[in-house]
Amino acid sequence: MITSARTRSPRAHDLERSERAELGLVIRRFDWVLFAATAALLAYGLWAIAGITQHDVPGNPRYFVSRQIIFAGVGIAGFCVTSLIDTDLYQRAHRVIYAGLAGVMVIVLVAGAAARHSRRWIDIGPFRFQPSEFGKLLIVLAIAGFLAERSRKGERRTVITALGLGAGPTLLVFIQPDLGTALVFVAALVALLFCAGIRWGTMLALGAAFGAFVLAVLWLLPAAGVRLLHDYQVARLTGFLHPGHDPSGSTYNVTQSITSVGAGGLSGRGVAGATQTTLNYLPEHATDFAFAALSEQRGFMGAAFLLVLYLVVVWRGLRLMNQARDSFAMIVAGGIVVAFVFQVFVNVGMNIGIAPITGIPLPFVSVGGSSLISNLLAMGVLQSIHARGRTGRGRRPLR
Repeated sequence: MITSARTRSPRAHDLERSERAELGLVIRRFDWVLFAATAALLAYGLWAIAGITQHDVPGNPRYFVSRQIIFAGVGIAGFCVTSLIDTDLYQRAHRVIYAGLAGVMVIVLVAGAAARHSRRWIDIGPFRFQPSEFGKLLIVLAIAGFLAERSRKGERRTVITALGLGAGPTLLVFIQPDLGTALVFVAALVALLFCAGIRWGTMLALGAAFGAFVLAVLWLLPAAGVRLLHDYQVARLTGFLHPGHDPSGSTYNVTQSITSVGAGGLSGRGVAGATQTTLNYLPEHATDFAFAALSEQRGFMGAAFLLVLYLVVVWRGLRLMNQARDSFAMIVAGGIVVAFVFQVFVNVGMNIGIAPITGIPLPFVSVGGSSLISNLLAMGVLQSIHARGRTGRGRRPLR
């Protein structure tokens, strides 16, 4: 039976009016600077991909950018949804979020699609998505919920429990193996603890413990015959420490990447003149080395413009931390911003030879639907935090 608008109960009518009012307030309190920077990054990334991948599929120069546009549409829809969701919902559901994250990571290891020495993907029809990319946001929401809930309890127990919770998904990603994403998880976890108010002494102790762990993985355990890293990961680290020892082998990728960045000059060589990219001298130019390909085609000016857009996003994200209405929203904003910065820093660093190759995608530029959608979802969460934050003029936050 269809109920007409005239027969609706007063309660349902009031609820609808309340939802419309909240929607209007959320839209009016959008961070339009962050929105503009996000939109510019999305558009610039699609434009960059169109040039970078123009010669990758013979007879179909728009193959990759067309797929990326589809992913962008899905991500925009997700951005709108997460912008409207009250962050209180994430806080209440942080246990469910954590269980879902851990469960999906286990499914990937058991039944995920394998490619290039890794088992990171799940195939759904013609599309393949990478759950660990969404995990970068989910682990922030889950651990932030725990930290906000335990803010008044003992620090030592809270830190140990948070580290244990973070170690689970991180280790599941590490053994896929996906060292780059595991490092993003670690960076996000450190940021969450810092934003939660953990004392400097504790942070220094955690840093020392992590340094000891890295030392053990890279030197002590291999010396004892226990190797946690795969051969190709060891080759990448060795190539980073000794960039000239094998230019045609393990250091070929980074050598070609540095060459591509330098070849772009000030204004770039254009799509047709970017021989490093178009002739496939630069491997993985649409994913891991998208920044190098962009630098070759658009030059220093094009790369600098991209970095400025990243800087605007980071600036607005840090600003949100001061305006967040509660500790949960503040911790989430800090975790998202640090994870975002870490990905940009590591990807650009490995493209110019100052960081080891880890396979971390460049946000909004590297080809891949999972990365693009997850980054748009994260930007939507930041918008939600801003819309429901403190204004400094006494206005009550949205509920």
